[in-house]
Amino acid sequence: MNTNTHELFYKLIRAGLWEEDVQLGSYGEVDFKKVHQLAEEQSVVGLVAAGIEHVTDTRIPKDVVLSFVGQALQLEQRNKETNEFLSLLIAKLNKEKTQALLVKGQGVAQCYTRPLWRAVGDIDLLLDDENYEKAKAILIPKAYKVEKENLATKHQGLDIMGAVVELHGRMPFAMSERVDCVIDSVIENSFEENGYEVWHIKDAEVLMPNPDNHVFLVFTHFLHHFFIEGVGLRQVCDWCRMLWTHKDTLNYELLKSRLEDAGLMTEWKAFAALAVDYLGMPAEAMPMYDVRFRVKGKKVLKLVLKVGNFGHNKDLSYRTRYKGVAYKAVSLWRRFIDFVKFVPIFPLDTPRFFVTYVTGKVK
Repeated sequence: MNTNTHELFYKLIRAGLWEEDVQLGSYGEVDFKKVHQLAEEQSVVGLVAAGIEHVTDTRIPKDVVLSFVGQALQLEQRNKETNEFLSLLIAKLNKEKTQALLVKGQGVAQCYTRPLWRAVGDIDLLLDDENYEKAKAILIPKAYKVEKENLATKHQGLDIMGAVVELHGRMPFAMSERVDCVIDSVIENSFEENGYEVWHIKDAEVLMPNPDNHVFLVFTHFLHHFFIEGVGLRQVCDWCRMLWTHKDTLNYELLKSRLEDAGLMTEWKAFAALAVDYLGMPAEAMPMYDVRFRVKGKKVLKLVLKVGNFGHNKDLSYRTRYKGVAYKAVSLWRRFIDFVKFVPIFPLDTPRFFVTYVTGKVK
């Protein structure tokens, strides 16, 4: 895929992300099929659709406009249905005196100018030990499908009325005990009275971690996926919109302290450079932005595009070709190859993350 296509793709994302007019005349003839492919791989179709509306100097082909707008309208409908289901779900839990915090997803969508054009994901609920067990007891009988529970991470996946609901007793980074300790402390704070905020949706009061806590949890969560299976630009855009929306109230010293305690400052600065250089995040609103990390940011973006949202572009056929010991051996080798790609960007952390992740899996 040529450089022009990528640059135009970033430009349309920026236009949609910040609702700014954009000019595309200098790009000449554009292969919008490739642009659409990138948008789907990175789960940002709604953002690109919004960006197309802001093009001021080029007549976009009618079939391209209809395709993007049609998908954006479908996103609107899915978001409305998801919000309706979420309000009923939270109302049910509240009625049963079960406290749950909404993380990521529909809550983060409210940071966008057009929240209904954000790609719809799962409904992730964060619960303390007591409420995690209560929520399972309430929701499992109502689920069409129940995934096998991960007892170590306290994770229970459920399919309820066609919506995927994930219950989290923890949100581990899984590659560093140091990071997990900080995450656990942030989660603990999120359940305290000053640690969460309220989003009123229909007749339900949806609790979410306050911005200081939520930004950190969103970052460590998508960083986990970046190393383990791949992350899309949608997650990075979510992070940018949260930082932008709460730029005047975030406790930057607390954020810096948490990143230093977790040992993730290098990773933060690399993604910060990506966000500023390619997604148009205003540098003054990006905490700890450092121009010296621009090369790392470019390398991170290259991996994000190559792998796609949650490994969209990965060849995972080996999962069905092998079984037993052979599968474990192939899986370990594939994981090793994946981690090797991170060494040029994060040479100190990557080996430690790999060892901790593998030994944790062995346990």
